[in-house]
Amino acid sequence: MFDSKKILLIGPYGQVGWELWHSTQPLGKVIIAGRGANQQLQAQINLADPDSIRRVIREIKPSIVLNAAAYTKVDKAEQESELVYRINAIAPGVLAEECLRLKALLIHYSTDYVFDGNHTNPYTEIDTVNPLGVYGTSKLTGEQAIIDIGGQYLILRTAWVYGRRGQNFLLTMQRLAAEREELKIVADQIGAPTWSRMIAQATSHIIAQIYSPFYQLDIKSLSGIYHLTNAGQTNWYEFAKAIIAQSKKQPRLLPITTADYPTPAKRPAYSVLSNAKLSDLFGIKLPAWDQALALALR
Repeated sequence: MFDSKKILLIGPYGQVGWELWHSTQPLGKVIIAGRGANQQLQAQINLADPDSIRRVIREIKPSIVLNAAAYTKVDKAEQESELVYRINAIAPGVLAEECLRLKALLIHYSTDYVFDGNHTNPYTEIDTVNPLGVYGTSKLTGEQAIIDIGGQYLILRTAWVYGRRGQNFLLTMQRLAAEREELKIVADQIGAPTWSRMIAQATSHIIAQIYSPFYQLDIKSLSGIYHLTNAGQTNWYEFAKAIIAQSKKQPRLLPITTADYPTPAKRPAYSVLSNAKLSDLFGIKLPAWDQALALALR
């Protein structure tokens, strides 16, 4: 069914990219592109260089582009704004231009950090955006670049992403639990921890529906922003407790406030996302964050 589909996956070694690499294999020919000397890479691409992006897409001519790469160091972004904007703001627009030329589908991942955290109810896709730092602002600019260019695209906003590889809260807590007797964890920021594997699986389900002969989906009319997170909500302290409960060593956990742990970049105090649109249009509903964590820890 999908033999003719070429899927270009950018960023296959990140948390989401690694899972996408595996989950999309049944959907077509997956070609992985990134930076570095890894021999498995089939194309070298530098998202900070528009010419590199254009060259790779024009050589491969994919039917689907999955952009799982981004500048994600939220605090360091405050000092490296030029590089951040090249990767997070300019590159998505270049990808959208090239996909429009090929009539290809672009799937791009964004973040809950486009919001300021002043809500008390889950954010919908049409709620007002107001990022607090360079990272969130760059991601929002990238979203808008894709929307302005148009074509066939899905922007999937996710949040509090963790997995079994890369750098994330889960792996950090497991490492610190083995090293320390006491951990102080912020307890006044609320969000939905989301397992990278479930982001990838949901993405694959979306692709399968769009290109299935059993559906008559108009991707042009479906193009837009969707929220994609595990269900429910918690704070970093409770998330840490759930992780530590499965660790061999059990350090003492102390809840602290954001003010007790100042960082260069401000974080939204509340960034829970509503997934109703994704459920309504694609029938996809991810399980609660704690159920997903239990699966990931197995």
